[in-house]
Amino acid sequence: MCVLLAMAVGSGCAAGSGQAPGRAGATGKAGASGSAAAPPHGRERGSSGSPGSSGAPGSSASPASPASSASSGAPGREARKEKGGEEARKNSAGNGGDRGKGERGGNRERAGEKAAAAEARTKRLKKIQAARAVAAKRWGLAQTPLPAPPPPGKKPRVTTRKGFEVDRHKGLPPVFTTVPTKQKVVFLTIDDGAEKDPELLRMMSELRIPYSAFLSDYVVRDDYGYFEKMQGRGVSLHNHTLTHPYLPALPYAKQKAEICGQQTRMEKRFGKRPRLFRPPYGSYNRDTLRAAASCGVKAVPLWAAEAFPDHMEWREWDRDLHPGDIILTHFRGKAEWKGSMPDMIRHVMKVVTAKGYAVARLEDYV
Repeated sequence: MCVLLAMAVGSGCAAGSGQAPGRAGATGKAGASGSAAAPPHGRERGSSGSPGSSGAPGSSASPASPASSASSGAPGREARKEKGGEEARKNSAGNGGDRGKGERGGNRERAGEKAAAAEARTKRLKKIQAARAVAAKRWGLAQTPLPAPPPPGKKPRVTTRKGFEVDRHKGLPPVFTTVPTKQKVVFLTIDDGAEKDPELLRMMSELRIPYSAFLSDYVVRDDYGYFEKMQGRGVSLHNHTLTHPYLPALPYAKQKAEICGQQTRMEKRFGKRPRLFRPPYGSYNRDTLRAAASCGVKAVPLWAAEAFPDHMEWREWDRDLHPGDIILTHFRGKAEWKGSMPDMIRHVMKVVTAKGYAVARLEDYV
């Protein structure tokens, strides 16, 4: 089967060796195209006063009048009031102190809980990495895959890469090759679904390497069960059209049928309507994005590099990885590659790990 791949606008499909003719460089516009020529088939405080005296005993002064008697009793009442106010203030101050102590105690308790949670997470990661190290040896990896950092609390805002826009792009899904992040993470994506290697499922589960699959129905419908197992192991399944056509050659209605038809098919088979869509060959026009948006697609991730069992192909001029890069590969085997899918994983992980990157889950960022 011909490898379904294109790295740029109207790029051709890759030969069996994995070479992708017509691949665009970093300044090339990969995807947006109105050309109708299809490529070969390929690939988150107060004071208290003293009581006043009412007069000295034995005084010859005349008895006080009722008014003066009332006046002479006032200082005593005022004293009692002030005394009562003082006690209230003391009690209030004491209560405030108790509240302060309670808040400090609560803060210490929360800090202790956070420290305990961090310690538990560290222990869990160590245990996971130990298991990955064993699995890495078993699967012949040069190094143990690095652990991915915790995903962002808020997903980064993804925008269309400069040069990848279509006319009147505003309001349409963004098209991008790299996710905006400073973390040293990359994302692994696998297209179409032609090869259904059970070894890949075991390998990725044991190594705990996250990846995303972009499926075309015409090559997965002979074994939906394989991809149901994949989904059951935590892999997100996304849209790659029903029959993998060169979309810019089709009118809007047919593009919509291809994209939205696959949305409906995947919802029926896998219980979820995909949010992400990748156009075949990486080729698209405004109708493509309009059609995708009409049936729930939120973003269009392309790729910055492509992995094969024996080499990597790069979109960027420096031929290197960058934080947030998306890596593309395909469901292929020895019939069309110089190796198997596990061979491809061994090679891509050798490159990724040696460069100090971890593979993270795309859906945690997009």
